[in-house]
Amino acid sequence: MADVAQPRLNPFRTAPNLLTLLRICLAPFLVASILDGHYEISFVLFAVAGLTDALDGTLARVLKQRTMLGQYLDPVADKVLLSTLFLVLMHQGLIPMRVTVMVFGRDVGILLVAAILYAAVGRREFIPTLFGKANTAAQVAAIAAVLLHQLTQAQWVSEFRAGALGATMVLTVVSGLHYAWLASRRVNTPVSNGVGAK
Repeated sequence: MADVAQPRLNPFRTAPNLLTLLRICLAPFLVASILDGHYEISFVLFAVAGLTDALDGTLARVLKQRTMLGQYLDPVADKVLLSTLFLVLMHQGLIPMRVTVMVFGRDVGILLVAAILYAAVGRREFIPTLFGKANTAAQVAAIAAVLLHQLTQAQWVSEFRAGALGATMVLTVVSGLHYAWLASRRVNTPVSNGVGAK
């Protein structure tokens, strides 16, 4: 008896990818609300964006809707949102310039390393590391703390803001160096018989 053909999954219609696209679409509204000084709206929109980031991965696993598009789109959505917010908050004088410069420098460096890896050994995969995930978490915490600080001057919020920005700076450097070390190992790993080393 012939197997019943499974319908092909449209990556643009899966719930996880739709949530990721929603996160990208929230970026201009977040930027506009920050520039207009509507920090209550900004904080709520950022919380919604964070919720979509938490849900898309969970839904992909539960609904078995993992797609190649989603694997590329999810980190891009995070970078678009976070990098844009760091830039806008720096423009508003709410985040020190050195923090934003470090965040952007790391991301540009990783893109360059990824391009070199692809050109040198034909590798397109760039698996997130523990340090990278910790850095993203620190960036999310920093932005949330900065926005919250505009709503309340409570001591714990000020301390949380300072700690999150400090953690972002440290983890930006550590994760960047770790990615560079991993990239150097991959470039120096020989590929034989058309099969890449694990």
